[in-house]
Amino acid sequence: MIRRHASALRFLFALVDAAGALVALAFVGAIRFQDGTGVLEALQKAIPSWELAVAAFIALWPASLWIHGLYRVRARLTIRRELLDIARSVILFAALILSLLFLLKLGDVSRGVLIPLFPTMGLISFGARLALRGLLARLRLRGRNTRFVLILGTNVRAQRFADMLESHSELGLQVIGHVETDGEEPALLTRPILGDLEAVEDILHTNVVDEVALCLPVSQWQRIDELARLCEEEGKIVRVPLYVLEHTLSAGRVEEVDGLPIYSMVTGPDRILALTAKRVVDLVGSAVAMVVLSPLLAGIAVAVRLDSPGPILFRQERVGVHGRRFSIVKFRTMVAGAEELLEELKDQNEIRGHAFKLTSDPRITKVGRWLRATSLDELPQLFNVVRGEMSIVGPRPPLVSEVEGYDIWHRRRLSMKPGITGLWQVNGRHEQDFDRWVETDLEYIDGWSFWLDLRIMARTIPAMLHRQGR
Repeated sequence: MIRRHASALRFLFALVDAAGALVALAFVGAIRFQDGTGVLEALQKAIPSWELAVAAFIALWPASLWIHGLYRVRARLTIRRELLDIARSVILFAALILSLLFLLKLGDVSRGVLIPLFPTMGLISFGARLALRGLLARLRLRGRNTRFVLILGTNVRAQRFADMLESHSELGLQVIGHVETDGEEPALLTRPILGDLEAVEDILHTNVVDEVALCLPVSQWQRIDELARLCEEEGKIVRVPLYVLEHTLSAGRVEEVDGLPIYSMVTGPDRILALTAKRVVDLVGSAVAMVVLSPLLAGIAVAVRLDSPGPILFRQERVGVHGRRFSIVKFRTMVAGAEELLEELKDQNEIRGHAFKLTSDPRITKVGRWLRATSLDELPQLFNVVRGEMSIVGPRPPLVSEVEGYDIWHRRRLSMKPGITGLWQVNGRHEQDFDRWVETDLEYIDGWSFWLDLRIMARTIPAMLHRQGR
């Protein structure tokens, strides 16, 4: 199973199994001790350090399942095979628990609890896994968190590989099409051909592509390094079925789908627990901030309305992860129709590169200048964070026109969600070299951690109070 997508499922299954162990213990105990004694009272009498015993109990059960491969999320797993693996796990778990009870001389633990407990845990685990698989598959089929894959190759193996990826609906991978290459016998494809190998860079730029699979014919194997490097520079995940490889590429790892080894090169953050924590902080932090700051938001809205004619909010199309476009929301800081006046001011641009910044921009209103200096104009972007288009911390969200002029290495900054604040804001807010902006964003992406986000958020508030915005 591809690690980036399977890690979340493994963690989720482990949590469910641990919770299921507690449910089984409470259920069996409630049936066994109908005289009102209660399972906790019985544990306290039989085991001196019962809290530690319960912790070990819920940790050993997922460990037993892991040993028997129950955390390998396999798509066409039969019910019979699933039951057999869980049954083996139950036997191993029972042996471990009984051995520990014997070694620690804890003979007072009720057999009336232990005998039904083990099969009950197995049944709960089996039922929960079937329900979770079905739920995740339905969510993926509805397009939740879909990731788009481009297949380089139009041969039979490329077609089979594309079919195999999409057959794992729990992965949420959707193949957008193929790239045609020379020297291969084309298969009867069920997906569109988007161009040839010489146009692959343009295809990556004109489509939303999260991952690229290299399923090239033998005649094109010498180009694998070149193509892999191009995709990595743009922040794409690269997958290479091992029947294609003659040698090891850059840093990567071997993974597996339906028994087929796949060489995976993942750039950027890939620590699922920390990324999950980042999303939780985004949701909770944004929701709390919108409630706490609602009086300030209302006051700013009134000030913007009274300062100059025009809408309170300003919407503009920006580019998000791997080219996904979204409408960013900010408080309006310029006069109505300001974008139409941009062409007249471009020759005064203070930024060297693919961005525009003018300190004394005549289009900025009085209230708008104060909002920009304090960065309060960014607050409505909390709605973008809640919708999943942005994060609280991340690279600066670029304009569509900026991205169109990017060099290849600039595009890797699109491999992570843009943020309301970021390393670029607390470190290089007054930097006039666009390349340096990008270097700061890439420095953030390459060194990302959950704790780095917390440090940046802590440094953002002083930056706002010192009016470092522009």
